Parts: sequence; C-alpha cells; structure tokens
Amino acid sequence: MAPIQRIRPQGLVSSPAFSHVAIVPPGATTIYVGGQNAVDGDGALIGEGDVAAQSARALENARTALAAAGATLADVVHWTVLFVDGADLAAGYGAIAAELASDEPALVTAARVAGLGVPGALVEISAVAAVLR
Repeated sequence: MAPIQRIRPQGLVSSPAFSHVAIVPPGATTIYVGGQNAVDGDGALIGEGDVAAQSARALENARTALAAAGATLADVVHWTVLFVDGADLAAGYGAIAAELASDEPALVTAARVAGLGVPGALVEISAVAAVLR
C-alpha cells in the first residue's frame, strides 16, 4: 500500500507546523476523533483558566481516543483546534507543539470561537487519522 502523503506546495506558506494537502491511499482505515476538551474521565474540567494546561490535557484525551482505535498522533492527517476568544494562542499551541511536530506534519485548521460546550473550556481538539493496515 502506498504511504500517506503530506504535501507543502510551492507558492503556499511553508511551515514546519503544518502541511497543506494530505493524500490517503485506498485501503487505509480512516479514524475520526470528535472534539476533546480538558476533562478527566468523570467529565471534570482540568486546568480551569489555564489554556496551556487545557491544551495539553485535550491533546492527551485525543491520544487516548486514537489509541482506542489503534492509531497514534503520528497517524493524524488533520487536526482542528478551537480556542475560545481571548485565550492565549501562543501558550495553547506552545503546550502541544512538540507533540505535533513531525517531518511531515498534519494539516491544521485553527479557529477562535465564542465558547465551547464544556463550561470553562478554553480549547477543543479534534482529529482525522488514517492507518495503513
């Protein structure tokens, strides 16, 4: 099976943090991870008011969800990261950047939003992964 290709075309901004295009070959298993907030197993918010702590926990929750489907962070093709308006983006991304770093980084969509479904949540992370089996 052909590998997953992550492409950073000439003419588009070049960043070590993200790619622009991903090509998943036929036969790969696609895994969708719904929005993960910084909550523990009981649904209690972790890191109230601390976007870095919440980002780290939300990513850890995404890692747990991926593992349940037989995937890792390296298998992620696309991340969506939502930050509540006013949250410190540099602190939020700073807490997770090393975990997402790769020679062929995933695609990333990031947005500021007015609020999230979990009261007090400052960040929500979702993912699409592909595993070659």
